[in-house]
Amino acid sequence: MFATTAPPLPINRDRLRPAIQALQDQLVAWRRGIHQRPELGFKEWLTADLICAQLSEWGIDYQRNIAKTGVAAVIEGTRPGPVLGIRADMDALPIQEENAVPYCSQHDGVMHACGHDGHVAISLGTAHYLAHHRDSFAGTVKIIFQPAEEGPGGAKPMIEAGVLTNPDVDAMIGLHLWNNLPLGTVGVRSGTLMAASEFFTCTVQGKGGHGALPHQTVDSIVVGAQIVNALQTIVARNIDPTRAAVVTVGKFHAGTAQNVIADTATLSGTVRYFDPAYANYFAPRMEQIIGGICQSQGASYSFDYRALYPPVINDAGMADLVRSVALSVVETPAGVVPDCHTMGGEDMAFFLQEVPGCYFFLGSANADKALAYPHHHPRFDFDETALGLGVEMFVRCVEAYFG
Repeated sequence: MFATTAPPLPINRDRLRPAIQALQDQLVAWRRGIHQRPELGFKEWLTADLICAQLSEWGIDYQRNIAKTGVAAVIEGTRPGPVLGIRADMDALPIQEENAVPYCSQHDGVMHACGHDGHVAISLGTAHYLAHHRDSFAGTVKIIFQPAEEGPGGAKPMIEAGVLTNPDVDAMIGLHLWNNLPLGTVGVRSGTLMAASEFFTCTVQGKGGHGALPHQTVDSIVVGAQIVNALQTIVARNIDPTRAAVVTVGKFHAGTAQNVIADTATLSGTVRYFDPAYANYFAPRMEQIIGGICQSQGASYSFDYRALYPPVINDAGMADLVRSVALSVVETPAGVVPDCHTMGGEDMAFFLQEVPGCYFFLGSANADKALAYPHHHPRFDFDETALGLGVEMFVRCVEAYFG
């Protein structure tokens, strides 16, 4: 994913209510504090402690230790009504940060390189506002702070632990700070926003030997190379060309010396697609190809395939709600971007399989300030002006949902 080089769009501060404008410095402080102490999936204890301390201070009921480190806060309006869920992921990535900033990661080899620190700050700001303006909505808001989005996935364990019940969530929204869009924009669309995320590993077992005597061997590298090429024919020749899909071999490891034919080769990669109809297609087709090539070359193989996340599919009605809110927040209609889907994956998908909802992108790149490195880059950072915009988006979505 490459970040945008487009300049930020103008932001009218008057579109943010004074109470949210007043939160901006605190939002930045929360975000930077979390950024300095990043934690990997299911280890977000410090982040959960911060969240719970703030919720307690504001008198918000919450449950913690859901799926290990998850937290769910419940904020009731002054009048009865349905329940709207808001989701924020908390985890960081195993990346060594290269930013020279005062709030640089203090945990060696771990970094918030995807904006989850900002997601937590935005959701805390939303909780703060709603707790102090309960008369502004009729119903209940459940804010779900989720672990392990980057893997192995915290949404499904939280759902299995009952996070969508007591009270039962009727609809969900969530956002992702997005350096592929400039500050001042919102990416929202109905239908598929993000792709399914699946992973595979194949180990080819050949017969090693001397590099000068190939006739005595079964070259696992040659077999593996044929497999890499053949796997590309799945998208090129088996998938409907009007439906996007990707098969990527990201790793290929084999061999120990220049004059030795390797007896084993291991290749692994990822599969992405938008259409749920392909959910059970790729694994058997890939194994059919791998098995045929190995048989023809006298090799054997092992094959492991793991479906991580399904596609993120937005409900049309909830997407319309978010779109209407975005049009009231951004400066121009051009700031609402419909063509924003990506082959990136997200376990927000599991929540959207359970209840209607909308996941959307909040533009956060500012090339003018060198804040435009892509997600998962060791110099990823974003324009923190987006934090207040995110709170305003969430609060207006709450108000619009409850009517």
